[in-house]
Amino acid sequence: MWVVPEAEIAGLMTPEAAFEAVEAVFAAMARGDARNFPVVREALGHEDALYGFKGGFDASRLTLGLKAGGYWPNNGTRGLINHQSTVFLFDPDTGRVSAAVGGNLLTALRTAAASAVSIKYLAPQGARVLGMIGAGHQSAFQMRAAVRFGSFEKVIGWNPHPEMLTRLADTATDLGLPFEAVDLPQLGAEADVIISITSAFSPLLLDAHVKGPTHIAAMGTDTKGKQELDPALVARARLFTDEVAQSVSIGEFQHAAGQKTISADDITAIGRVIIGNHPGRGDADITIFDGTGVGLQDLAVAAAVVDLAKEQGKAVEVAI
Repeated sequence: MWVVPEAEIAGLMTPEAAFEAVEAVFAAMARGDARNFPVVREALGHEDALYGFKGGFDASRLTLGLKAGGYWPNNGTRGLINHQSTVFLFDPDTGRVSAAVGGNLLTALRTAAASAVSIKYLAPQGARVLGMIGAGHQSAFQMRAAVRFGSFEKVIGWNPHPEMLTRLADTATDLGLPFEAVDLPQLGAEADVIISITSAFSPLLLDAHVKGPTHIAAMGTDTKGKQELDPALVARARLFTDEVAQSVSIGEFQHAAGQKTISADDITAIGRVIIGNHPGRGDADITIFDGTGVGLQDLAVAAAVVDLAKEQGKAVEVAI
């Protein structure tokens, strides 16, 4: 078994490699070559933590495995990030474990890559203003990926705790872009692309806030009850996701689906746009991508990093 420690990931996996891996696995899903397994996600009743497993199998690349981990909201007091995970890969021919990979940075990179993929395929033409809702650890990854794969000239942002907006301001400065802290009505009116990356359980961005043409990537923590967007906003948008079943069960679209203002048939897997059998944005005023974080994304980036680690002598082989 190969082990790639968390400390090695930053020197191995680039945003470009993460983008390529995620785009490819979305396409494989749309072609029917890859499938996710049912998600297990539970509240532990200890440390307010959410813990679970996401797994799947990509037959096109012979990638089999799972990610184990979750969200520990009190980790800041221990000097740790809230999201903790490890990815395990298995030999699909024998079932033997083939790799264990630190999943924290990979999760951040693949989540940012997924929203960047959605921006590539769904953003309105000429998008120049990026709106950020949320200023937690993941927000910097989201902004960097969006700017790397988009053509933004300005970043505007909002966070429920304004003192945390320095993370967005500092990241924008690093990227050479002006940043402005705004309220949500201004953000919804001015942003061409909006990334929402929070752990909210009640809507932040309301229907009345958003003046199209706009693309929204809803990338916050997915579980039963999570909610960042007004269901009325969801109901008037053209909807996309990584996996439809997960979106209506633990993702952003669960509330509109529960209210029966949308159905699963109204949601398109983004892989269909990537492989060219869906027009994508088309004439829509507002598009929303619900990034629920499927297990195949984790496996794709983990497999890529194992190959890089072996090539560069940074993987540790352990007998089992």
